[in-house]
Amino acid sequence: MQDHRIRNELLTLAGAGVLFFLLYLSTQYVSDYQIRLLNNAAIFITLAVTYNLINGITGQFSLEPNAFVAIGAYTSALLTLSPAEKEISFIIEPIIWPLSVIQVPFFWSLVAAGIVTAFFGFLMGFPVFRVRGDYLAIVTLGFGEVVRAVANNLQPITNGPLGLKALHNYTNLWWSWGFATITLLFIGRLVASSYGLAMKAVREDEVAAEAMGVNAFRTKLLAFTTSAFFEGVAGGLLAHLITTISPSLFTFFLTFNLLIIIVAGGLGSTTGAVIGALLFSFGGEWLRVVEEPMTVGSLQIPGIPGMRMVVFSIILIFLMIFARNGIMGRREFSWDWLLGRSRLGRLIQGKGR
Repeated sequence: MQDHRIRNELLTLAGAGVLFFLLYLSTQYVSDYQIRLLNNAAIFITLAVTYNLINGITGQFSLEPNAFVAIGAYTSALLTLSPAEKEISFIIEPIIWPLSVIQVPFFWSLVAAGIVTAFFGFLMGFPVFRVRGDYLAIVTLGFGEVVRAVANNLQPITNGPLGLKALHNYTNLWWSWGFATITLLFIGRLVASSYGLAMKAVREDEVAAEAMGVNAFRTKLLAFTTSAFFEGVAGGLLAHLITTISPSLFTFFLTFNLLIIIVAGGLGSTTGAVIGALLFSFGGEWLRVVEEPMTVGSLQIPGIPGMRMVVFSIILIFLMIFARNGIMGRREFSWDWLLGRSRLGRLIQGKGR
């Protein structure tokens, strides 16, 4: 058993090494557009995996990600801008002290974004988890709209509708994929731990879980706060990737996209969340070809704006018909499965015997 665990740990480290070697090659040989897609994919992986923790693993229908991403984005952006840049940006009302004089390195701004967002998630969890089901969805949806409305009107902190512009482009492949890797390792360990088992028990039957000694409220609050921390950091990464943020960026549409990703990948599967995020990030760009003018024989087909969303919707419909539990269902990737499928794995297992 010990040897089996050590083997899996070594394979995980080797996989991470291969990933970062590929990222190094990407920085040398791919275009800026493709690097931006890779960064976007990594951020969506982080958001999908952590959103799946509360919705899929713990089974709580929450619609809050746009709020947490907004809090993290504004926190990180305000901390990385210099006092002079803030003075230029805040033209209607000056930014409040001490934000007007604070500037910290990018790493610490991400840490602060995660902590501030987790704090709001912790406070929000107390009233939110007094309700269940559809009521929980409505409350968290309302929270997202409240955060957006506050960001739109709190001029001395968020600069209101003008937002924050000219942010430093700190987010690169190392930051985005490094944090995505950390998120996957952390969430994977958490789900496999006794806390993860408690979350799954709450998902299956909250009353039965409490009867067996699981504190359902504390378990849901842990999942919610953990999800908030990682979504806040992802918000900081997103802000410094697009370099301009405003309240209009953090609408329910962001939450809706994440919901599509985790449902399509398989609600309750971390692996499915990763696959769904990759398909959503790259598939949306690949489908742009259907919006361009095409020539089929003598037939000229003009470009139709928005056609890729129609194709995307058709794909989702087929997915709902033929894979109702998503691509992965609740299954997870494992090295045992991969080695059992590969010729190298069968060779290794043969030598082990």
